[in-house]
This record gives sequence, C-alpha cells and structure tokens, in this order.
Amino acid sequence: MYCVRNVTEDLYWVGANDHRLTLFENIHPIPRGVSYNAYLLLDKQTVLFDTVDWSACRQLLENVEHLLDGRPLDYLLINHMEPDHGASIEEILIRWPKVKVISTEKSFMLMRQFGFDVDAHELIQVKEGDTYCFGNHTVTFVGAPMVHWPEAMVTFDVTNGVLFSADAFGTFGALDGKLFNDEVDFDRDWLDDARRYLTNIVGKYGPHIQLLLKKAGGILDQIKYICPLHGPVWRSDLGYFIEKYDKWSRYEPEEKGVMIAYASMYGNTEAAAQALATKLCEKGMTNVALYDVSNTHVSTLISEAFKYSHIVLASVTYNLGIYPVMHNFLMDMKALNLQNRTFALIENGSWACKSGDLMQKFIDDEMKNMTVLNERLSLASFMHTEKETELDTLVNGIMDSFVKEN
Repeated sequence: MYCVRNVTEDLYWVGANDHRLTLFENIHPIPRGVSYNAYLLLDKQTVLFDTVDWSACRQLLENVEHLLDGRPLDYLLINHMEPDHGASIEEILIRWPKVKVISTEKSFMLMRQFGFDVDAHELIQVKEGDTYCFGNHTVTFVGAPMVHWPEAMVTFDVTNGVLFSADAFGTFGALDGKLFNDEVDFDRDWLDDARRYLTNIVGKYGPHIQLLLKKAGGILDQIKYICPLHGPVWRSDLGYFIEKYDKWSRYEPEEKGVMIAYASMYGNTEAAAQALATKLCEKGMTNVALYDVSNTHVSTLISEAFKYSHIVLASVTYNLGIYPVMHNFLMDMKALNLQNRTFALIENGSWACKSGDLMQKFIDDEMKNMTVLNERLSLASFMHTEKETELDTLVNGIMDSFVKEN
C-alpha cells in the first residue's frame, strides 16, 4: 500500500518509516525509529530526489509507482550516496531503465564502488553553481562535502523555494504520518534527537557545516521549505532550526548548565556526584543533568556535552587509569571535536587516586579550547564528612565560573 504526502503543489514525500532498526549506522540507538525521506517532483518531467535504505525499498517503489500513474520516471537526482539513502538506486534503474541520473563526480564513483550498474544509463554530472530545468522548476546545486560524506551536495529549487538538504537538518525519529515541523512539538519530542543526530553523525565536521550555512545565507530569504533525508520537513520557523545548527557546529553551548557524568563501581563516586548536583541546585543552578557513563549510551552523552556549558567528570581510578567507559567518553568528545567547555573533576581511588590527573591531562593535551577548573574533589574510597568543605569549594568554583563567563 502506498503512503505519500504532498509537500508543495507538485512535490511529494515518497519515503518510509523504520521502527525495526535498533541501531542507526549499527552504533546509535533509535528507540523512536527513523525516517528515510525521498521526494518526487511531478513537473513536465518527473524527478526522484534520492532513494531510501534497502529495508524500505518496497515502500519507495509503491509510492513512486502510485504517483507516476503510468508516467515514466525521467530523472533520479542523488544528493547523498550513503546506503541509507542510496541503497535502492539500482532498483530504480531496473524499473525505469530510461531514467537519467544526476549527481556529482564523487557520487558516481561511489555508485560504482557499491556495484551499481549506472554506466548503462545517461549520467549527468553536476557541480556547484550548475542549474537544471525540469519544466516549470529550475534547480541549482550547492556542494556540501563532509556533511557528512565527501560527495554530498544540496539542491535548491529556485521556483518554489525548496531546499533538498541531504543529511543536513536531519534528525532521528520516525515521522509516523506527521511530515512537517509544525505538526509536532519539536522542542518537546524532537530536539534531543536532532541534537544527538547532528553531534554524533556530523559533529566532527563543524567547519564544513559552517561553510554550508554561509552558502545558504545568500539565499536564506528565498528558502521556504527544508526537505532533509531524515526527520520532519521544515515549512515554518526555519530560523529556529538553522540557529541550532549554527550553534552546534560552532561548538557553542546551547544552554548554561552543568552535565555531571560519573563512572562509579560500587556507588561511592555516584554518591559524590549526587551530592554535587544537590549543592548546585541549592546555589540556584538547577539546570543540572546527571548521567552514569556505564549505562548511558555514548551518543546521548555526546549530545548532552554539546548542550551544556559545563561538564563535571567524576571517575573512579581503574588499573591506575581512567575508568574505561569514562575514557571512551573522553575519546568520543575528542573525535567529535567538542570545544569551548568548562570542566570540573571528581576523582576517586582506594590506594592510588590517579583518574583526576589523567582526565586533566587528556583534556589539556587532546582537546581544544577547554577550561579545567582548579577546584577538584579527591576521594579515597568514600566521601567522608570532612570532604564536604572540598565539595563546597568545588561548587563555588563552578558557580564563580558562570559569573566570569557572563
């Protein structure tokens, strides 16, 4: 059964929703599923913008065949070749053997690498600044390398103001009928997944996102719709989401607040983290989020690290090193290029308390533009009452840092 929605007068969403996949890219949990968005333009000539993951290919074919209603598919336009969007290309080529394929040079190279028989079809290689007309609609192409593969581009329909944004402005979460941003409560239900998607998938490439945003800035007044390859289509309040992408890709904290990430073996380091959270709230800093790194997926930890201005790392010492899951969190923050945060440290160790110095060395040596507060809470197995003064000093140091930043 076909399942489509009208985007504009002659543009349709022909994608699919996936609630069976548990791990996006076989890494990131997606308990709310994910959408694979593809779009069909019914102009004088017909154009399919991108395809879907192989698991959703049947739904795509039913959708396209229903809307074409016997018409040929004239063009297949590929903005991004990653398999969750490009895996169904060959099925399109088989069913519509006369279709012409529009994409970039690197994209065609990747199609061949994936074993697609594209050379049996007419290939139209485009680059930034090129235009193409399908009848009433004229599109122009903008390079978007490393957002988040090197072949990626975005396509702007100058006729109706639709930006086909590839992986940019995407988010985890299945649409389940609600295609547009104004049909959902985005702040409540989608923002965390949007941040988790951007920071974990494209976080490393902030400068490339900034470059794309600068290019889009030149046509910002002309963009009426943003059609990403995952998540809702934006047709209102576009500036809200663009501002989020701008902030995340500049590694600027989204909120003034404190993320406390703790690694605790037997609950003693966790108890110190809870005491810290309580005292911060008593001081008036109630925007505090507490996470156990042992049972919180690192994609959530990364998303929250991008959200908050201050990060407290509380780690037990393990084999004279940083607790492994805490070390993994540090490695992921480095890999995803997190910057411009203020850190505070809590360390614990029963006979050799090393984790604090090691965490500080990692932040100082491996990460960019980070501040580590001088105040530190050091524990020997358990937080005894005489350590409360040290905890208060740490709390005051964190609170003072908010004042200095203002």
